[in-house]
Amino acid sequence: MGVLPGRSLLSLLFFIILLLEGHFRWVEAQHCVWYGECGESETVPGKKYNCNDTGPPKPLEHEGYELLTELCPGYDYDNRSLCCDMNQLNTLKGSLQLPLQFLSRCPACFFNLMNLFCELTCSPHQSQFMNATKIDKGNVVEVQYYIGQTFANSMYNACKDVQAPSSNVKALSLLCGKDAKDCNATNWIQYMFDINNGQTPFPILPIFTDAPVSGYTPMTNKTFACTEGLDDGSSPCSCQDCTNACGPRPVPPPLPPPWLILGMDAMTVIMWISYMAFLLIFIGAVIGAWCYRKRTVLSEYGPILDSNNPLSLNGDNPEQVNASCCETLGERFENSLRTLFTSWGSFCVRYPSVVILGTLILVVASSGGLIYMRITTDPVELWSSPSSQARQEKDYFDSHFGPFFRTAQLIITTPIEDPFLYSPYFGGSDVPFGAILRKDILHQVLDLQLQIEDIVATYEGQDVTLKDICLAPLAPYNNNCTILTVLNYFQNSHDVLDHLKGDDFFVYADFHSHFLYCVSAPASLNDTTLLHDPCLGTYGGPIFPWLALGGYDETNYNNATALVITFPLNNYLNDTVRIGKARAWEKEFINLMKNFKNPNLTIAFSAERSIEDEINRESNSDISTIVVSYAIMFIYISLALGHIHSIRRVMVDSKISLGISGILIVLSSVSSSLGLFSYFGIPLTLIVIEVIPFLVLAVGVDNIFIIVQTYQRDERMPHEELHQQIGRILGDVAPSMLLSSFSETVAFFLGALSNMPAVRTFSMFAGLAVFIDFLLQISCFVSLLGLDARRQEANRLDIFCCVKLPEGQQAKTDSYLFRFFKKIFAPFILKEWVRPIIVAVFVGMLSFSIAVVNKVELGLDQKLSMPDDSYVMDYFKNLSMYLHTGAPVYFVVEDGLNYSSREGQNAVCGGVGCRNDSLVQQVYSASLISNYTTIAFTPSSWLDDYFDWVKPQSTCCRFYNSSGDFCNASVVNPSCVHCRPMTPDGKQRPEGQDFMQFLPMFLSDNPNIKCGKGGHAAYASAVDLYPDHTGVGANYFMTYHTILKESPDYIEALKMARILAANISQAMDHKVFAYSVFYVFYEQYLTIAYDTALNLSASLASIFVVSTVLLGFELWSAVIVCITIAMILVNMFGVMWLWGISLNAISLVNLVMCCGISVEFCSHIVRAFSISVKKNRVERAEEALAHMGSSVFSGITLTKFGGILILALSKSQIFQVFYFRMYLAIVLLGATHGLIFLPVLLSYIGPSVNKAKVLAANSRYAGTERERLLNY
Repeated sequence: MGVLPGRSLLSLLFFIILLLEGHFRWVEAQHCVWYGECGESETVPGKKYNCNDTGPPKPLEHEGYELLTELCPGYDYDNRSLCCDMNQLNTLKGSLQLPLQFLSRCPACFFNLMNLFCELTCSPHQSQFMNATKIDKGNVVEVQYYIGQTFANSMYNACKDVQAPSSNVKALSLLCGKDAKDCNATNWIQYMFDINNGQTPFPILPIFTDAPVSGYTPMTNKTFACTEGLDDGSSPCSCQDCTNACGPRPVPPPLPPPWLILGMDAMTVIMWISYMAFLLIFIGAVIGAWCYRKRTVLSEYGPILDSNNPLSLNGDNPEQVNASCCETLGERFENSLRTLFTSWGSFCVRYPSVVILGTLILVVASSGGLIYMRITTDPVELWSSPSSQARQEKDYFDSHFGPFFRTAQLIITTPIEDPFLYSPYFGGSDVPFGAILRKDILHQVLDLQLQIEDIVATYEGQDVTLKDICLAPLAPYNNNCTILTVLNYFQNSHDVLDHLKGDDFFVYADFHSHFLYCVSAPASLNDTTLLHDPCLGTYGGPIFPWLALGGYDETNYNNATALVITFPLNNYLNDTVRIGKARAWEKEFINLMKNFKNPNLTIAFSAERSIEDEINRESNSDISTIVVSYAIMFIYISLALGHIHSIRRVMVDSKISLGISGILIVLSSVSSSLGLFSYFGIPLTLIVIEVIPFLVLAVGVDNIFIIVQTYQRDERMPHEELHQQIGRILGDVAPSMLLSSFSETVAFFLGALSNMPAVRTFSMFAGLAVFIDFLLQISCFVSLLGLDARRQEANRLDIFCCVKLPEGQQAKTDSYLFRFFKKIFAPFILKEWVRPIIVAVFVGMLSFSIAVVNKVELGLDQKLSMPDDSYVMDYFKNLSMYLHTGAPVYFVVEDGLNYSSREGQNAVCGGVGCRNDSLVQQVYSASLISNYTTIAFTPSSWLDDYFDWVKPQSTCCRFYNSSGDFCNASVVNPSCVHCRPMTPDGKQRPEGQDFMQFLPMFLSDNPNIKCGKGGHAAYASAVDLYPDHTGVGANYFMTYHTILKESPDYIEALKMARILAANISQAMDHKVFAYSVFYVFYEQYLTIAYDTALNLSASLASIFVVSTVLLGFELWSAVIVCITIAMILVNMFGVMWLWGISLNAISLVNLVMCCGISVEFCSHIVRAFSISVKKNRVERAEEALAHMGSSVFSGITLTKFGGILILALSKSQIFQVFYFRMYLAIVLLGATHGLIFLPVLLSYIGPSVNKAKVLAANSRYAGTERERLLNY
């Protein structure tokens, strides 16, 4: 029992001790760790240590109340007794300027951050969660700060999504010392308290815990989530700055599934089934018809061939045949044409000098326009219509913001395959580096870069340097050129690149550590390594690693295998002198790079003028190929026109001079067409110059061969003179020539309705050239034929017409080619068993082509526009291989939106209070699904940065109270006052007059260490202010596309950007459009399928109408012509798919030309069939093929075939792909369809014989020796 009182006493004493300890800890908690500022910091010049002071908190001076309220809103410690004085508050304000400017756009984030620093600096409870671990001469030189892990995580979560609009990155990338994706709550706070960040004067060691440790209770103040409003009424953060405020993440719509039937391509299955069905029906019909004829022994033309039948053509009384109204009308029209051309041909032969002289005068007068000829090589003028949406948007952008800058770019790799590991001194895993980032390689690249900077060019006697033409966004304050290069991390200096910190044993920091820091924080003015070198480029802006490095994976920039160096150069609208200076400098740049040699560097390069230079060089190099091609065609024409009867008469029977004359007529028609349009100021294009001679030669030569060979096969009737014979021949063949030429002319002129300038220009020039060629052939060429015929009849030599051979009778014989067609080819393909095979093969080709029409790719691979040996080819290859970002895209808000109103601001901005469907917010949402939208980043927003810049808490917006002029944040002057008062109204966004009062200041302010939000560098050209700064006109918000490599990527990017811009316009009720430099070239592909269908359909429709009329109103004949041409066009698409030829303006021009040339292959044979009076369709088809087929084959087919083969030798890939391949396909498909399929088709379903024409032929030749030809 005696022990118990002792135990009770001990227990009581222990309890008293506990109470006393708690009391002393409570008293200690009311004490400070520091108060006031003392000595200068040894690590951060200009900063001071805090004075060690463990006394109680002290009342704040009255003049500090406003500053305390500004920095630490809601902190009211009763009598404001704090552990800080005015000096510490001012230091805190200065240190937090950058976080304020970048994070205050999200009130909850910035409130939590200020909580962290206010508690650290001023809290009267400091000693509860702070421990001064090192004190030197009264200065606190190291302190531990116990922070609740929950608080730290909440603060980070509220800030992690906040954007930095001017940089297209998250704000933490600029404030965490590393990329935002690698930042977390712990390392962010550690970075802010690290002495190496250039702001912290002494180490602050954060200790993260939610439980008391070593007698210290962590700071766990209340935090706000970014989705919560603050107690002072501030709104929640915007969706752009707070993912949790966005609702569900946008989900891209699923890709449309491929159209399949039974797991196979649907078009292929459908066409295969259709083809099989056709074959069954067709073969069944053929067999059935054959059996029927065998059984009845009756010709399909029996009723009209039977002599006893009153409808027979062979009856004794032809007048009894009743021709239909259309047949009679057609015969009369045909007869009118025949009479007209007969009289005209006779006139031309009788008066050759008048005709030749007259045509010569007209040709010379027309060709005189060539002195006004202009050739357009500007790609924009070639591919984009002035009325197109992209062109109008480009013009709008250029007129308000200036044209997109010119660029000179290098992509540098190294043949050295020696990646290496970097081991950080302060721990961490080894970091692999690509060989291109070796220091010796970087030094060599820097030597080259400095050599380029020193280039001096000459323009009109003046020296031009890079500084004269480069983009310098901070001029005149900073005249350094913008050079987007990784070496700008080292200030483009060999010394900075060699800068290191270390001793005899270890290297603590060098270019490796600086590089790793800068790729994470490219806008930093001071890295966190011991080097303390800036990352910001010498021109005053950041170097984003995705623009300066290539060949890395994800964001592991250290694995880069290529360096990208870009020199942006100023571009000008309608300023030929300054553009001339830029071009002169670019020329010297190209010369330097062509001659640069370094075994350790492989360099692909390009300048703005490179593509145009190489296209011009390509055109010049291809001249020889084109000349050889035309020479072969000319030689063939000159030799093939003659019909040699014997060796002795070679020079008499040859038609060399006539062939050359025919070629000159073709060239005259081309020059006349070019000249006439040049009179009207219509510029030419290279396509016109290269394609139209080929086209007109094809059409013209065909007509020449038809006229000459018809004359050669014709026998002059008794008492018929030469001029009557040639007139009669022209009366027979000229309607056919008119049919083909007029059909082509109308088809081409309809093609001129196209929106594509290249197609429109080609169609106009081609249509006129073809028609002029026809007119010259039925006039000048007929006169020349008459002269040549007289020479031949007089036995005079061709060319040497003064020399005359002795008289000798020479019997006329048919040419070998005519005999081959008549005796062998035509009978063979029209055999009863051959015809079904031909139909089956050609319908099979058609079915295949229809199945692959929708698989032909759209676009033009830019590599095809270059010669095989061009340096630009290497550049294009490296561009797609190494580049990791797409082209910039600008969302342009057109003039008229009121930014001074809250409604206008909310429709555009992306910060607090802005609409969820605002411009910035919609582009941000699109960037979240970049694989679908092709929008890579959040847009830079001048409006949001302006709101941050103008806040009264910031030191950015100040002016001299004496003059009202702008006062930069770096200026220390007591007369500089804040733009807006520290009142509730002052903290709101500026509206009305306030908005425009300070905006010009923002746009002229250069960013600096005290104010990173200055808008001069990022937005000076982005906002078009009204005169006298009365309002905001047009302005843009810039972001980037994702990586675009092939034409389909560019087309999809344009399409998606326009959809997004349309959605924004609808939401804002104001016009917004998307603009990027490539849109003007790729817009054509959005509608090229429709344009192609429209152009070719219009051409076919015109051919149908013209053929119907000129074939004597024979509707079915015109239908057959159009069916055959349509088959040729569809088969062209099949060839394009097989041969990898994409659909673009060049191939569309070729398709329009194909439509015209196909008329030549088809119309002559169909007309010959329609006027034939043989007894059935097979014989009529055979006669048409024998007489016209040989002329078509020897004319257009063989002529073009020889010339086309030479194009295969061209160095130009465009010539090889779009001219050699497509021309070859046009000629082969045209010849096979016209000379094989068409006669067979006519033999099956050709139009019935025109009875009125038969009666007219009987009447016309009755009683003459030509009567026998009717049955020949």
